[in-house]
Amino acid sequence: MAAKKHFFDEKIILLTGGTGSWGNELVKQLLASHNPAEIRIFSRGEHKQVEMKRKYFGEKRLKYIIGDVRDKTRLSTAMRGVDYVFHLAALKHVPVCEENPWESVQTNIAGAQNVIDAAIENGVKKVIDISTDKAVDPFNLYGTCKAVGEKLMIAANLVDTPTRFVCIRGGNVLGTSGSVVPLFKDQILKTGEVTITDEKMTRYMMNLDQAVNLIFEATVSSVGGEVFVMKMPALKIIDLAHLMIEELGKYRNSTILRVSQSNNEVDVEQQRRISDKQVAINIIGIRPGEKMHEVLVSRYEAPNAIENGEYFIILPHIKLPLVEKKYKEVPRADISEFNSNNAHQLSKKEIKEMLMHEGWLSAQVTTDDLLEHLNSDELKHFHEKEGWQPQKNAE
Repeated sequence: MAAKKHFFDEKIILLTGGTGSWGNELVKQLLASHNPAEIRIFSRGEHKQVEMKRKYFGEKRLKYIIGDVRDKTRLSTAMRGVDYVFHLAALKHVPVCEENPWESVQTNIAGAQNVIDAAIENGVKKVIDISTDKAVDPFNLYGTCKAVGEKLMIAANLVDTPTRFVCIRGGNVLGTSGSVVPLFKDQILKTGEVTITDEKMTRYMMNLDQAVNLIFEATVSSVGGEVFVMKMPALKIIDLAHLMIEELGKYRNSTILRVSQSNNEVDVEQQRRISDKQVAINIIGIRPGEKMHEVLVSRYEAPNAIENGEYFIILPHIKLPLVEKKYKEVPRADISEFNSNNAHQLSKKEIKEMLMHEGWLSAQVTTDDLLEHLNSDELKHFHEKEGWQPQKNAE
């Protein structure tokens, strides 16, 4: 019996920003479940490329290309003969984008347009733009730039070309670089104090392998012009912190204590009594540009959204014949907005299962590049190192 063919078999695939967490998982699943002819890793950091080469030593289907999405000529060269492009490259650290706004514009907006132009020039079949919940009702520059990037991608389907463009929008993925889980783990095991922005805050959360599997499904089923929105579950950040303290704190024989900047008179003495075996929760206030609840489908997009299994699909406001033909008879979703407060809220049991799935509840400190060189005191005052100024009104 002949082996079952898969969508990406014998195809050439390019990943911009391919050395990050998403890129690594995409490569892992493509190699495990498909048989691509070649996967090109396009990124600007040689160190990450060297690490990835060592990880996949001997894998001849991987090709590494140093380049920046700001450089259209380099992008176009890298895309020669490519069938599918996953656009992952972004300047995404919120405070960095706020402090370096033009750099964010050049990478997240001009870079997206360069990807579009290079893909059209090279006859790429489909470009899949990986977007973010920060692009919905954007409250910071990163989100604003990603929102513009989405608009550019969808409008590119108006060009008379076989190349199709689709966006896939997701929220936080567990354990990726810059996420809260590695920070909490390092703080618990190294400092005995976890910093929480606000006890009411909610966030989407999903395992990376699940998210990438949904990306593949959207890639196969899209016709170009849609924004696929993952129906991600959500959690309360305070529940995540408590669960991680309960599970990791046993290595410190911990007791959960609460320390709040808003109530220093009561809590300062309590903080002084924290022993090396106890873990405190320090409420620090949310950072500029941060929302209390994230949104994946806004109230303005809801009338154009349809529901399809693990997704909402937001149809474009512009007229695209292929989209109109495919979704003409499909009823609209009965939602007013999809946000991290009205999404399915993970129980502590579900949070625990999610964390265990990727090894975040082991005693070994598993950090990311942003935390790797921080000592105990720097981890405890991480928000100050990042220059966060707490906001009084976050709603």
